[in-house]
Amino acid sequence: MSRLTAITDQNANPAAAELFSAIKSKVGMVPNLYRVTANQPAVLKALLTLGENLGQGSLDAPTREAIALTVAGVNGCDYCASAHSAISKSLKIDEAEIESHLKGRSSDARLSAILAFASAVTQKRGLVSDSDLQAAREGGLDEGVIVEVIGQVVANIFTNYLNHVADTEIDFPRVSAA
Repeated sequence: MSRLTAITDQNANPAAAELFSAIKSKVGMVPNLYRVTANQPAVLKALLTLGENLGQGSLDAPTREAIALTVAGVNGCDYCASAHSAISKSLKIDEAEIESHLKGRSSDARLSAILAFASAVTQKRGLVSDSDLQAAREGGLDEGVIVEVIGQVVANIFTNYLNHVADTEIDFPRVSAA
């Protein structure tokens, strides 16, 4: 049972109901994370807008999902591990690679550099070392990608922390972040 209310379709205020309608049109359902966030529709709108804007960057969907899994792994967020594993599967990412992403690793060298940097940013709360930045650069990340990875990390930290506070009920096939 969630420690914060998951807003239902029936008790959603007009602003939340409008956002739920947009979410349903894109994904066919309203995940519980968004139902909890809808306690403050302005925050739900900001979260959705941030995701949409980050989706217009240079990182493709599989890379964004890999970052989400890495951040979930570092932060121990089972809800996000479950949700992003399901999304990754829908993108045809194999199970072994999904498990690697949860640990901040990939069989692809560039993606491995991205995930190592995302993991460092998350673990060190942004206080990365010069060697972390150098490793990212040596892995092929330019400054635009470095900034974009930080944006992805921050968006996922928000959802991880909200799920920790709320103890959001997992509505995807359960995956442990550990």
